[in-house]
Amino acid sequence: MPKTDTILSTKSLHYFLQLIDTMNYTQAAQILGITQPALTQQIKKIEHAIGTPLFGQMGKKLYLTEAGKQLQTGAIKLLGTINSVVNDIQEFTQADKGNISIGVLDSVSSELLRKFLIRFNQQSPDITINVCYFNRKDLWYNLDNNLIDFGLFYVPANIKKSQVNLHNQYEYMQICEDRITVLTHDHELEAGKAYPSSKFMDKKWVAYPDNFYLTQLMKEKFGSKINAKNGMKVPLSFSSTEQLVETAEETSYDTFVSSSYYQLHKSEINLTPVYIEGTPEYSVSIIYRKGKIDVPRIKSILTELKKFLDE
Repeated sequence: MPKTDTILSTKSLHYFLQLIDTMNYTQAAQILGITQPALTQQIKKIEHAIGTPLFGQMGKKLYLTEAGKQLQTGAIKLLGTINSVVNDIQEFTQADKGNISIGVLDSVSSELLRKFLIRFNQQSPDITINVCYFNRKDLWYNLDNNLIDFGLFYVPANIKKSQVNLHNQYEYMQICEDRITVLTHDHELEAGKAYPSSKFMDKKWVAYPDNFYLTQLMKEKFGSKINAKNGMKVPLSFSSTEQLVETAEETSYDTFVSSSYYQLHKSEINLTPVYIEGTPEYSVSIIYRKGKIDVPRIKSILTELKKFLDE
């Protein structure tokens, strides 16, 4: 098997095209949900397999080499052909029958989605819906390889729609705007008020794992590394939001969740909800391949979801 067969996968081509979209390794890695070194390594592997650089650099700006431009054209055609074949097959299915697979970022509060799916199931009982939870990297992988029909992601508020799309391969629909809510034992703080991060520097936290999006946002306020000097002190971490909150309530540790999760569960939570000044806002959005909207059952569920959200 030629070495290019293993290097030029749909995932690696997706990484390559995303870097072209932003021409910035940091932004591209953030959108992809991977580290910058991992993205750099993947691009170097492609260049090594092909035998020539794909990007050049003038000052701090990247530019495509002629080889990069040729690979860009080929990658778009190849991924477009794969998606077209899959979509052509799926278009023969009916709007009220078949399977729908949904991937959800494991730290996203999906209670609203769950309530909608109950209603949609009552309207279309012959459509089978499978919901799976993934970390960001695996969620993108499943979306890229057509293993799921759409994914529920956190999308940074400062990322433009053109940066989320990959050469028009993806569309997204915003579910709701969101932000981080800190749940603290310090009942002297006023609920709903924003405080500087310095107010929490001596706190210990129960948090999501280090690679979770909300934890990454918090790290920006407390230092680049978990448990580093002057950074966040995290003795315990859980991927489950419910376990996160329960553990915080049973210890002296503070925690943080999405505001949408807090609003849905605030009657069950005994900690004080506050905000940290300057923590970026984000949105919870559904991301799907542009051609997916032409599949009758996908168009149906997205249309009904929009109605549900409008209500």
